[in-house]
Amino acid sequence: MKFTELGLSAETLKSIEVLGFETPTPIQEQAIPILLEGTKDFVGLASTGTGKTAAFGLPLLERVDPNNDMPQGIILSPTRELCLQIADDLKKFARHQNVKITAVYGGSNISTQIRDLKRGTQIIVATPGRLLDLIERRAAKLDEISVVVLDEADEMLNMGFKDELDAILSKAPESRVTWLFSATMAKGVARIAQNYQTDPVEVSVGGKNESAKNIEHFCFMVHERDRYAAVKRILDYLPEIYGLIFCRTRAETQQVAEKLMADGYSAESLHGELSQAQRDSVMRKFRSKNVQVLVATDVAARGIDVDDITHVIHYKLSDEVAAYTHRSGRTARAGKSGVSIALINMHERRRIADLERRNNIKIKLEKIPDAKAICENQLLALIHRVVEVDVKEEEIADYLPPAYEALCQLDKKEIIKRFVAVEFNHFLDYYRNAADLNSKPAPRRERQPGQQRSDNSKRNSRMQAYDTKRFAINVGRVHNVNAGAIVRLVCENSGIKSNAIGAIDLGRDTSFFEVSKEAANTIRQGMENLDLDGRKVSVRSASGGGGGGGPRGGPRGGARSGGQRGGRPQRRNRD
Repeated sequence: MKFTELGLSAETLKSIEVLGFETPTPIQEQAIPILLEGTKDFVGLASTGTGKTAAFGLPLLERVDPNNDMPQGIILSPTRELCLQIADDLKKFARHQNVKITAVYGGSNISTQIRDLKRGTQIIVATPGRLLDLIERRAAKLDEISVVVLDEADEMLNMGFKDELDAILSKAPESRVTWLFSATMAKGVARIAQNYQTDPVEVSVGGKNESAKNIEHFCFMVHERDRYAAVKRILDYLPEIYGLIFCRTRAETQQVAEKLMADGYSAESLHGELSQAQRDSVMRKFRSKNVQVLVATDVAARGIDVDDITHVIHYKLSDEVAAYTHRSGRTARAGKSGVSIALINMHERRRIADLERRNNIKIKLEKIPDAKAICENQLLALIHRVVEVDVKEEEIADYLPPAYEALCQLDKKEIIKRFVAVEFNHFLDYYRNAADLNSKPAPRRERQPGQQRSDNSKRNSRMQAYDTKRFAINVGRVHNVNAGAIVRLVCENSGIKSNAIGAIDLGRDTSFFEVSKEAANTIRQGMENLDLDGRKVSVRSASGGGGGGGPRGGPRGGARSGGQRGGRPQRRNRD
C-alpha cells in the first residue's frame, strides 16, 4: 500500500513526498484511515521506532481548521525532547498547510510560551505538567479541542503524570476523541483507556508488549566490578558502532561518559541535570555523528529519534520490564536492523528469562569478545577506511615523491606490515594479557528427592522479596511539600521507578520514605546536592527502616501519605 491510498489530502501527500516517504509502516497503514474518520477513540500499540508520530500526526493535521486560531488538538508526551521532536515532525508534515504548531514544555521560559499561545495555534504539543500550568494560568484554552493524543502513554504513567493526565482530560470537552499510543499495554495504560475512552478501536502491531522483530538481542554475563571494562571491550569490538548506552541514574550516566571520554572514546552524556542548551548541543553532535556513543538515562533518551543507531547497550537493566522495549526501540528504526546488548551479573539471569517471556523475544547469552577477535575487527575496520578513503590526487601530488623515495626500499608486504603496526600496536599492547571478563555461573546443586528447603533459605527468600530500606529527607509539611513531590524528586535524581518506593511518612519538617532493598544503593549514589523549589535538600539513611516479611515491607507496601487510590499522589513539581 502507498500513502496515496490512505485518504490523505493533496497538501499532506506533497509534504510526505518531499520527505521521501512512499510506503506507510504497519501502524500507519492501519491507524491513519481509522483516525481520518475521526469519530471513535483509538488505542495504537506498536514498538518504538515504528512511525507512530506520523500515524497520529497526519490525521490530526487533516482535522484542524487553519482559519481558526483556537487550539483544536493536543498531543501529550512524557519528555521535553520527545515533545520537541513531535512538534518538529508535525511542522515538516504541515509545510504545505497553514497550520500552526506550538510546543510547550518544562525547563523553558513559560512567559515566552504564553506569548506563543496568544498569537494563536491549532495544535499544542506539550508535556503534561507544563500544559496543566498553562491551563491554570488561563493561557491554554481547551474549549475547542476535538482531539487529545497521548503519546508514549506507558512512560507518562511511569514518570508519575497520572494526576496531570486526569486533570487535563477532565477539562477537555466531552465531545473530543482520545487517541492513545503506546509501545506497551501496561495496566495503567489500560486504565486510561477504560476511564477516558468509549469503546475504542484498538490496533496492535506485532503484539502488545513485543520488541521490533528486526532487533537482535544478546546479553553478556559479567562480574559487577567488570561492567565498565566489558563496555570498553564491546566498543573496541564494534569500531563502527553508532549507539546508545543506557544507565539507571544520572550519576552513573555522567560517570560512565566521563570515563569513556578520558579513555579516548567518542562519547557524551545525556541526562536530566543538563540545561536545555546543553542537551541541544549534545544531540546536535550525536545526530551529525560527531559523537559516536551517547550515554543516557531512560527519561532523557525518550526524545531521541535517530534512524541510523546500530546498537543499544544496557549498562544496567532498568527496574521496569517495559523499559527494555523502549530502550531497544531506539535502534532498528525506519525498517532498519539493530542490536540490543545487555550486561548482567549472575543474579540477573532470571530477569533475562522474564524479558524473553514478556517481550516474546530470544536473548542469546554470548561471551564477551576476546583480545584476538577485537584486534581482528579493529584491523579490518582500519583496512576498510584505507580502501574507502577519498584520495584527492591533485592536492597531494606534490607530497608524494618524497614518500615514494622514502619507501622505495620496502616491498609491498613490508609496507603493509609497517603501516598496520603504526596504527595498531597500541591495541596489541593493551590487549596482550587481557583477562577473561565472562562471569561463569556456579553449577546448580540438585536437591535430593524428599529434601526440604531449610528454614533459613525460606526466610532469605521472603527477605529478598519484601525487605526495604528507610531514608530521611529534610522537608515536610511546613515546606508545602507533599508525598508526590518526594516521589518525583527521588525518581528523577536516582533513576529508580516509582514502584520501588514504598511508604512515605510526611513529618513537620522531616519526612521518611522506604525503597526496595535493591534500589537502596542507587538512592545513596544519586541523592546529593538536590534542590526542591529552591530549597537545598539532603537525603540520609534512617534507622528503623524497612522490615521484611510483611505486606508493608515490600516495594509496593504501605499507603503513601497524600496518595490516591489506583495512582500516584498529587505532585508539587511538574515538568
